[in-house]
This record gives sequence, structure tokens and C-alpha cells, in this order.
Amino acid sequence: MIDMIIANGSLVSPDGITDADLAIDNGQIVAVGNEETFSAANRRLDASGRYVLPGVVDPHVHLDCYYSNDTYETGTRAAALGGVTTCITFAWQAWTNDDEDSMSTFEEDGTLLEAIDRHKRRAESSLVDIAFHGGITRDDPAVLDELETAVAEGVTSFKMFTTYEHGLDNGFLDRLFPAIAKHDGVAVLHTEDDAVCEARTEYIKEQAKGDPKWYPDTRPDYAEAMAAEDAVRMAQEAGVKYYGIHTSSEVAADVLADFQDDGSEVRAETCTHYTTLDESVYESSYLPIIAPPLREQADVDAMFEHLHDGVLSIVSTDHVAFDRSQKEVSNWWDSTFGANSVQQSLPVFHDEAVVKRGFSYPFLVRVMCTNPAQTFGLEAKGTLEPGTDADIVVFDPEATQTISAGDNESVADFSIYEGREVTGRVETTLVRGEVVVDDGTVVGESGYGEFRERACPDWDTA
Repeated sequence: MIDMIIANGSLVSPDGITDADLAIDNGQIVAVGNEETFSAANRRLDASGRYVLPGVVDPHVHLDCYYSNDTYETGTRAAALGGVTTCITFAWQAWTNDDEDSMSTFEEDGTLLEAIDRHKRRAESSLVDIAFHGGITRDDPAVLDELETAVAEGVTSFKMFTTYEHGLDNGFLDRLFPAIAKHDGVAVLHTEDDAVCEARTEYIKEQAKGDPKWYPDTRPDYAEAMAAEDAVRMAQEAGVKYYGIHTSSEVAADVLADFQDDGSEVRAETCTHYTTLDESVYESSYLPIIAPPLREQADVDAMFEHLHDGVLSIVSTDHVAFDRSQKEVSNWWDSTFGANSVQQSLPVFHDEAVVKRGFSYPFLVRVMCTNPAQTFGLEAKGTLEPGTDADIVVFDPEATQTISAGDNESVADFSIYEGREVTGRVETTLVRGEVVVDDGTVVGESGYGEFRERACPDWDTA
């Protein structure tokens, strides 16, 4: 007898939709076909009128760190409600969170491997599966000696900034990229030109322009494009796999397109908010202050154009959990950067991409499930193929809902999508065959999630 059958649903793969049944046993998908040919099951889930999707793999989630108030428990409960079955979050070098009253506790002596060990312990409360990007936060050559061990422990990608106090300079990036390439890792880059952003911020401050409407002027699209061009050019010289995170603007995406051939060396994501919101929201709200900022409507359209042509291949959330008291301040520059969205991303993006713009369900699965799993070496995720993890979402394509922060499992007490009416609802979420969300309610036990070691991905088989 097997554990479960999901019957009568429409199974969505990256390539098409098939009316078929799924058999699940010991945490894996063991068969796809007609339930009449399966062994008897302990449980039968009727998915009539529903789409059956692979679990969403979100490669850009901030949990239990100076970028987010969410613990692994609260953040992954929100993720499960959003159909996210695997989160890749960040293990930041030189950041400890030992002082709960501090949002930015850095220690110069903190190491990357210590951060990985620390986050493994903290992630034990996760509801969904977890992986890490190693976060490199200072120009210290000592980290070069840690990369081999990190990769051996299944942390095969490394996040770097070109801006903020923990940004790396180009000289160190030029040394770091070949070292990451040597170990077949992925270089993950937040690219904004720090000098431009800092100078424009100071100018706006001098003019006392504290209303949020002035915020986008301080981090212009060309600053994003400038830094992206520098970084991706160095990456190609080093032969390292390059991944650009939270691409927000047409000009930055165009830079990546100039360097991209077949996706074997250069890949990039955008985020749900850059495909659904534009800078007009800053006229009345501090809540969507994020970096890079929301852009013009033409940039929103460009994100879809580049998702369609493959320059951008993933939609993530960049989930960050703060509360209103940290966002709604007298001047925008005192606001924290980031907004929570891991719980609402799938229905919001479905509503925009599929319902309003006519993109297909296989497209949705590619950019939210299959591509992120393949890009980051999660070989058992992002698919409904037999032999892979039974990470599954039963999705009601017709159900409507109004986004409300009152429904948040995240500690964040607001949503940048507040009041937005969307079509599409996550009904059931399974992680490795275990139902963790049933009828839109968390039923799984915190601690069920596992740390997943990742292989070095093969981008030549895109």
C-alpha cells in the first residue's frame, strides 16, 4: 500500500499540461498515470478542477537575519501557505544576530563556515525545506579558503553586494570570481553602483525631500545597469556562473542580454513586485521601499518581455519581514528596505501573468519551480517526475481572494499587495509527501523541513 494518490487533477510540467494521477510513497513521486493501475493508497486527494504544480522553489528569501524579522518558523509557515516548498536563504559571513535588539550585528572575525553552521541550527524549526547561499560581506581574502568546504557542505552559491556598507569592491570581486569558478559555484550579485546611490541620497537629504515619492530618484536604473555590466563582465572573464538577483529595470536586463548566449554562463531573476507594481505606489506609501526601487510601468512590461525571451528565467520574492513601525517613518531614508511577499507571490504572479497577460501554466512552472531548482542544483525539486521529491501544490485557478495582512503567517503586519483582488489560490501544499497546508490552513509541524545540500548545477543542460 502506498501513502497517497492525487487524482483527477491537471498536472503542469515545464512543457505542458496532462490530465493524470500521481502516486506518492516514502516522500517521493513514484508514478504518474491512471490511479486504476496504482497500488491502494492510505489517502486519496481529489484534485478535480485544480492544477497540480511542483512546489515553488524560491531562491531569494531572507529569514532570521538582519534583513528580516521572520524566524525560520514564521517565514516558512508563510512560505507553505504560498505553495513554496523550498526556500534558499542566506548565511551571512560576519553576522551573528546574538543581540536581538540590533538589526545589524556584524563581527569582523565571523567566518562564512560559522554562518553556515549557525543557520543550519536555526533552520531546524523550518516547516519547508531550506538551502543557503553563502553571504560574503567584506573584502577579506580569508574567505577564499572557506569556499571548498562550503561547496562540500552543499552550499554551492555565494551572494555578494556592490553597494551598502557590506558591499565588495570590484578589485576583490575580480579575485573572488575565479575562486568561486574553481569550485564550480554560482556567483549571486546584487548590483547597484554605490557611489551613484550614495551621492544621490545625500543630495535628496540635503533638500529635505523625505516623502517616499523621492526615494526612487536615489537609486536610478542606470546605477543598477552600471554595476551589473561591471560584475557580469568580470564574471565572464573569470569563467564563473553568474546570477543577477532582483532585476528591476529594462536597462539592467538589457545589459544581461548583451552578455548572455544560451544561459550556460549568465542567468538572472526578477521578483513578483517588479512584475506587478510600479513607482506610483511611492506617492502614498513607505511600505514598498525596497532596493532596487520599483520602476516605471515600461520596466514592468520589460520584465515580462525578458521572462518570455529567457534573459530572465526566474521569479523570486526577495521576502523580507519588517513591521509598520520600521517602515512608516518621518523621512524615507529612515525606513527599512524590504517587503514580505513569500505567502502571496504565487497567487499574485498567477493573477498578473496568467489571468491578465495570458501566459501559460507551463510558463508559470518554469519560472517559479523548475528553473530555480535547476539553476541552483536542487536536483529532486521543481518537477513532478517519478523519483523526485513529492513537493506538490494543488492550486485552484478560479478561486478569488483579496490580499490582507491579517492573514499573514509572517511576523510582518503589512502587505504591499494589501487590498489587491487576485484570482488563484493555493489549496494544498505537500513537502516530501507530507501535507503541510490543507484548504489554505497550515497543518504541518514546524521542524519538518530539512536542510538540503545542493549539487554544483550544470547550466549546460538548461
